[in-house]
Amino acid sequence: MSHLLSGARGAAADWNVRMLAQAADGTRRGTRWGRGAFAFVPSALAIGVLGTALAQGALAANFSVTGQPFTLTSNGVEGSGFGAIVNTPAVGRPDGTTSTNTAMARVGFASAGLAGLCGIVHQTIAGVPYSLLLTGGQKVAATPPAAFTTDIDASNLYIQATELQAYGPTTLQNAVLGQSADQVTVAGKPLTGALPGGFGLGSAGGEGGSSIALHGLNASAYDAEMAGALVLPDLRIRVVAGTATAC
Repeated sequence: MSHLLSGARGAAADWNVRMLAQAADGTRRGTRWGRGAFAFVPSALAIGVLGTALAQGALAANFSVTGQPFTLTSNGVEGSGFGAIVNTPAVGRPDGTTSTNTAMARVGFASAGLAGLCGIVHQTIAGVPYSLLLTGGQKVAATPPAAFTTDIDASNLYIQATELQAYGPTTLQNAVLGQSADQVTVAGKPLTGALPGGFGLGSAGGEGGSSIALHGLNASAYDAEMAGALVLPDLRIRVVAGTATAC
């Protein structure tokens, strides 16, 4: 990662010198892509540094995309201290306003192990589609395996999603289906947006007592938050042309 960052810094410096030289002669050169491109340089470097810290388990992280869902997939998830509610969170729009008209599931794990992670964000720049791919741990298969071994550890993991699907058998233990949403706790805290009498899936054995195993995970999410420690081996962040559907 370090040699990639140093190479990116060198390229950014060279690019900046060229742009300053061209600007000095006073000539207007067509569409001003340079201004927009330069804005991406520090962002790319920041993502690289953030990625290094995440891979070392040094930071909590929150992934969200204003006004549109992104895809999170894994070969499997094992979690304890599991809880889920239905809420209507504020969703940001590109114009800066927010909406609370979309019902979603907020799912939380006091601790979780994931069998690989694949995150896909679709973005259009100047009318051209691109995809940002974030991967970590083992390769996530298009068809999840019948058995899986976790290689990513996370604590206080929360996912806000309009759809969350498992592809194989789901094992749920010590849970209450239909618990009042405001009574559901994860790591001792209620889930954001919980309303008294709202639907909840909580623990039958007190605080943090339920557990779940999902064979294969596919979530259409608006937010994924790792509020505690995250150990993410072999982190990779890349941008590819087109609308990617798999990592």
